[in-house]
Amino acid sequence: MARAGHAAPGPGGALRLGRGRVRELGDRQAGHRDPRAGRGPGRRARRIPDRRHVSLPRRAWRSPVVVLAAGYAAGAVPFSNIAARRARGVDLRAVGTGTVSGTALYRVAGFGPLALAGIFDVAKGAVGPLLAGRDRPVLAAASGGLAVAGHNWSPFLAGAGGRGVSTAMGALAPQQPAGALFLLAGLSLGRVGGESAVGVLIADLAMVPLLSRLGGRRGRLAGGAVVLPMVLKRLLGNARPRGAGPAVYLWRLVLDRDRPSPDPAA
Repeated sequence: MARAGHAAPGPGGALRLGRGRVRELGDRQAGHRDPRAGRGPGRRARRIPDRRHVSLPRRAWRSPVVVLAAGYAAGAVPFSNIAARRARGVDLRAVGTGTVSGTALYRVAGFGPLALAGIFDVAKGAVGPLLAGRDRPVLAAASGGLAVAGHNWSPFLAGAGGRGVSTAMGALAPQQPAGALFLLAGLSLGRVGGESAVGVLIADLAMVPLLSRLGGRRGRLAGGAVVLPMVLKRLLGNARPRGAGPAVYLWRLVLDRDRPSPDPAA
């Protein structure tokens, strides 16, 4: 019989004491270990990998250096010139004003190569912003601007290039889709009026105020990053001005050529 104040041993060897206290004796006698107890010296603790180090390889491709480099490298690929060479064996730098653009490609090879090259020119502008993501607007804008710069001053063409309109559309599409549509509208209306350069210039000048109103700081960053290399390329061109004085740069800015009338060789 149990002594007063004590209870008989319960199942599993646990001994009930006064006021609900339980002393775990049965499990210990049976050889079971307390999972909270420390491990013996003979057993090696299982190594738990650090998740921060495991996830680094996955995130490395989204690092700022990779995003900026990818944006520039993609933009620098001269798809229009590649299409012209494959379709007609022509280097667009030797055609007309020497601008490596969709307009020059259409004159040389027709609509088919133009459509194919145009798709790639738009797509390459989106590479950097898509890698950057929506959570890094400064990086997305910078990578989009570098894509346009790579297109305008391609290292594969010894610094020559186009005007970056299609590439700018691609860069704006993931960030500010309204800007891409606005630029497309300016290009289309300019072609209907016979001066696509004027339509693009109007869209360029209105781009930053428009996107600032629609997207705030994100809009200003995205718009300014693509407009700057586009306007600079119009002023600098692919070669030195044929004439002298500020008038040449005025014609370049407004009409994207060195004289008021179209180049007869274009």
